Amino acid sequence: MKLDVIKLDGKKSGSVDLGDEIFGLEPRADILHRVVRWQRNNAQAGTHKVKTRSEVSYSTKKIYRQKGTGGARHGARSAPIFRGGGVYKGPTPRSHGHELTKKFRKLGLRHALSAKATAGELVVIDTADLKDAKTSVLAKAIKELGWKRALVIDGAEVSENFAKAARNIEGLDILPSQGANVYDILKRDTLVLTKAGVEALEARLK
Repeated sequence: MKLDVIKLDGKKSGSVDLGDEIFGLEPRADILHRVVRWQRNNAQAGTHKVKTRSEVSYSTKKIYRQKGTGGARHGARSAPIFRGGGVYKGPTPRSHGHELTKKFRKLGLRHALSAKATAGELVVIDTADLKDAKTSVLAKAIKELGWKRALVIDGAEVSENFAKAARNIEGLDILPSQGANVYDILKRDTLVLTKAGVEALEARLK
């Protein structure tokens, strides 16, 4: 699969060959769904907590005598049936994460990249680098290129000037190749790869 390489000013800068085993697959929604679900579940805090009967601040004194009242038998006001009592079988801190094999996660990333390539939402640029860390310069270039919600994936390291300039632009994110993931790729309208990013992803996913 051949794709044109452009510069940040929109001018053509050659072309690049993209491997079909990474960018040319038929995207499968079920694989993408499983990987995204794994990512989001692992990111969930799971810190929800309620007080049980043993944790609420109440006296443990028996509230009235066992027999003769005509009412139900109760031992303490901390029972779940009373207002302010403990919660029965409420949520406790736990991990929502689950396992997913490394092989399947790699497959999901291949399908995410292929989905962007198939939809025509994949752009390859020469480098993601700027002489000066100026947000106005980068914002103007992005506007002219027509990127609204874009994710830029660079090589092993991200250019410091580019990262600083991109920091305050809404809808633009930049990641090193090692941080590339299915959720962030699918969430954006445009996926932008640098030539170094393409090489790093191909080396990672082969």
